[in-house]
Amino acid sequence: MMRIAPILLAAAAAFAQDFDVVVSGARVLDGSGNPWYVSDIGVRGGSIAEIGNLSARKTKRRLDAGGLYVSPGFVDMMGGASSPMLLDPASATSKLTQGITTIFAGEGGSEAPQSEATLPGEFVRAGYRWLTFADYFRFLEKRGMGVNAIHNVGAAQVRRVVLGNEDREPNPTELDTMRNLVDKAMRDGAVGVSTALIYPPGTYAKRAELVELCKVAAKYGGIYSTHMRNESGQLLEAIAEALDIGKQAGVPVHIYHLKAAGEENWPLMRKAIDSIQAARDAGQDVTADIYPYVRNGLGLSALVHPRHFAKGRDAFLTQLAGPAFRASLRKEIEETSDWENWYRHVGKTWDNILIAQVGRPSDKRLEGKSLAEAARILGKDEWTAFFDLVASGDVSVNPKSMNEEQKHLALRTPFISFDTDASPTNPATATGAHPRAFGSFPRILAKYVREDKIVPLEEAIRKMTSLPANRLRLYDRGRIAPEMAADLVVFDPATIQDRASFTDPVALSTGIRWVLVNGKVALDEGKPSGVLAGKVLKPL
Repeated sequence: MMRIAPILLAAAAAFAQDFDVVVSGARVLDGSGNPWYVSDIGVRGGSIAEIGNLSARKTKRRLDAGGLYVSPGFVDMMGGASSPMLLDPASATSKLTQGITTIFAGEGGSEAPQSEATLPGEFVRAGYRWLTFADYFRFLEKRGMGVNAIHNVGAAQVRRVVLGNEDREPNPTELDTMRNLVDKAMRDGAVGVSTALIYPPGTYAKRAELVELCKVAAKYGGIYSTHMRNESGQLLEAIAEALDIGKQAGVPVHIYHLKAAGEENWPLMRKAIDSIQAARDAGQDVTADIYPYVRNGLGLSALVHPRHFAKGRDAFLTQLAGPAFRASLRKEIEETSDWENWYRHVGKTWDNILIAQVGRPSDKRLEGKSLAEAARILGKDEWTAFFDLVASGDVSVNPKSMNEEQKHLALRTPFISFDTDASPTNPATATGAHPRAFGSFPRILAKYVREDKIVPLEEAIRKMTSLPANRLRLYDRGRIAPEMAADLVVFDPATIQDRASFTDPVALSTGIRWVLVNGKVALDEGKPSGVLAGKVLKPL
């Protein structure tokens, strides 16, 4: 008995220091869509330990959240790639300052699988070499992560490893290899298969190929996430293809950044939402997400028909040097619409395409300018400027292709969540971006909730938290309840505001006071604390 007493005293002493962090007096938005209530939240060991009046309890740190809201950490349903955090942990700043604690990584491409031929040179030069997600995850967790990440295996990445960038179907042996790569990725912890079907080489994949890859994911309870084959005049057909892939493979479907691009196609947004709802009513598990901007973002070369890249980018650039080829491309872009023609979507005017980022230092003066303005700066006609910029390398642009009405429709649709469609970015080193990289989630809360009153606050928070967490099978996140992971966001409803714009795209959002990632304060009084508490998450 004498030996038990010290043990009991030690336990009592440990209990006396009840929590690592207490968020006190906050208006709690629990992520379910319920009305807020006032309470304290006690965090211990990375989880929510207690909810209630904790004013008399001991804690290492108490955050006075009186008058503020606290919600589950936001989930970015298209968070780009996690690999920027491997090279620069401070890249998580763009996520944390929006209240994002988890990113869903991987669109058509993904960090794995890799081959010696596909592994990006910047990682090799930094001493990172991997082929599988298992190896990549070890690097990522050892380096440290500012936010959590859960990963897709990209169908285009699998294709690139096995087939390169060629426009052809895999033979039976190659298809088996592709299936095996997906199987390995799923066993390593990927949540499903993803596609980006307007970008080479993903665009070359036929439906049957995608069904076969998704069947592998189905064995592990995986999902199919897709940047569809068309987001404009053939939007409904693209949705039908995505739904059919899901049915044939036996997997749920998630549609990235749902939109109806091009003024003549804006009425299709209502029909698109209705078609997804009809599928849900018939028992098919399908969801979607949006970002809150009427300009999208893509590479300038996406304005060229993808068939021209069938033999690889170098072969295309060789052709692009010729005046006759340029003339034929111009005619094709101006006159045809049997593909995702972004020039047509913006009204056939270069004034509606903003240059977000260029690869060459000499062209930095063009960032934030329309392509028409860039042509004047360069002293060239618009089409010559366009072709020369395509030839120069990685140029990102922001076409004005959507309208506010379709954003309102999506915001009011229960099965639609949100994304940034951007990778983690360090504002100190960024040379350009789409403002969605820094402002998406605060913009929803400021513009569409507080100012325009398009969607109630509780519903917006549900769409940022429990809805995407459930989609990704992260059932220990997305809600405020005992034993849930302590990913938390404390924000001021009066001052939360996106500041990033198309002329100042890396401006940080304001109004987010604290962000906790796995129980650690990662954003402290609006500034990154430097704590790397993120984890590689795997579906439950």
